[in-house]
Amino acid sequence: MKALFKIIILLLSPFLLAQNTNQLDSLLIEGIKARNNKNFVKSLEFLTKVRTIAEENKWYKQQFLAINNIGANYYAMLDYGEALDNYLEAYNIALKYLDDNEEMIVLNNIAILFSKEGELNKAKEYFLKAYKLAHKKEDTIKIGLYAINLGIVANNQDKLELANTYLQEAKKQLKNEPSIYILAEIALAENLYKKNELLKAKYLATTILPNLETTALSEERINILLLLSNIANNMDEKSEAIELGKTALNLAINLETKITAFKQLSKIYLNNQLYIEALNAKDSILNLTDSLYKLKNGKLFETNKVKFEISNYRRELKQNKELQEQERIKLYSLLGISILIIFLIAWALYNSAIKNRQRKILHQRSKEFIELELEKKESDNLLLEKQLIANETDALLKEERLKNEIETRNRKLAAKALQISGRNELINDIINNLTDQSDISKNTFLTNKINELKKLLNNDSEWNTFLTHFEEVNNGLLSKLHSHHPGLTANDIRYLSYVYMGLTTKEIASLINITIEAARKRKERIIKKMGLKANISLYNYITEQ
Repeated sequence: MKALFKIIILLLSPFLLAQNTNQLDSLLIEGIKARNNKNFVKSLEFLTKVRTIAEENKWYKQQFLAINNIGANYYAMLDYGEALDNYLEAYNIALKYLDDNEEMIVLNNIAILFSKEGELNKAKEYFLKAYKLAHKKEDTIKIGLYAINLGIVANNQDKLELANTYLQEAKKQLKNEPSIYILAEIALAENLYKKNELLKAKYLATTILPNLETTALSEERINILLLLSNIANNMDEKSEAIELGKTALNLAINLETKITAFKQLSKIYLNNQLYIEALNAKDSILNLTDSLYKLKNGKLFETNKVKFEISNYRRELKQNKELQEQERIKLYSLLGISILIIFLIAWALYNSAIKNRQRKILHQRSKEFIELELEKKESDNLLLEKQLIANETDALLKEERLKNEIETRNRKLAAKALQISGRNELINDIINNLTDQSDISKNTFLTNKINELKKLLNNDSEWNTFLTHFEEVNNGLLSKLHSHHPGLTANDIRYLSYVYMGLTTKEIASLINITIEAARKRKERIIKKMGLKANISLYNYITEQ
């Protein structure tokens, strides 16, 4: 019977529908198109299907492209953690099975992600790997692109001579690619500004600006306008600096760019003692920051919804495959039985020992019946396993939703804390500027108002409300810390809550109305008081409680 079954499979195999790489390439193109149209669910459905089929058939090129583009989807949805996971998986596939070209692509994507998150050392590490591979491949365009990226990172790290070296190489490599060459020029103008070569920077930026009129280069145009505004501000051309900042603000489309433009205007207004305008700019920054957090929270919800839908889609793919396999087995079984019946009829007509043959057939069928019974028991066990997996999946989803809810509330708390920090910093600046004026001390009304502002900075009512919400959101984290370290004071606990939310030392100093140096010393004292090693990460220790 088994030999007959194998013969049937061999006879039918040329007629079975098989996936091939051309079909997967078409699905990849559809997935990329859907992502460009911001239809992320549809894009991820196509790409997940490609990934599943490619993994089964060990088609590593298609598997790499699918995973890399899945990462690009999550990047576009602002889910950088999920994007990084996919990029790293694609990177491992490229290292094991593909050539340097795919490795360069994903290295650049990983570096851009780290750069976006402000992890410049990590960004430099991956850009440098891509840059060396481009040199190895002698790919001039990619050498130029990666040199620009390395130059921008070096600029942000204030390694200005190193940045200049990379940018000069980029210009040399991209001299026949004007659309990319201009990016090197922009980074070079920033480099000159940071070197305080203001006239050269202004001349280069002014020369570049007319070439940035297209929609595709709108972000670069805004960056150049803000750079020119900074240059004008440093050259004491305040009116021009304000005008350029306003022009950049008017051109800004996304919230992050608007926040950058308002920060520029706030700095210029404050330098010119235009306190009302500076306050208005700060208010705009706070409002836009709040809107940005809401947008990111909304994106996070959408991302999780997409993940859930894709998880369902992958499960459906698996179920469909299992159904197809079952249908195929049924077809083979039916064909086998049909051929067996024909064979028995022919044998009965031409063989005189038909009774003997029938006994053998009955015995064989009895054996098959037992096998079918065993298969039925196995199917029941598989069904039970699937039900258990489904229950586990539901539990994981509930846990994920709870984690997301806690993260969302902590983001709101962090946003509130940053709003208070921004307010305190501005009030402090105003107090310091007013206190420096000799005529102010003679004015009793203004002196009283300054004292009221100082009292506002020292008011702990907002902290008490914040502490209550923080404990509710984080399941009594601060109480646990206090029980483990009873020597901690209320101020120590307050400092640790801000560290847990990921605030910088500068932001914490502003919130508790002390200097940055004092904040650093307080951190050292707290670590010592808790009996921890001096080089330990305080944030990691708190999150493990």
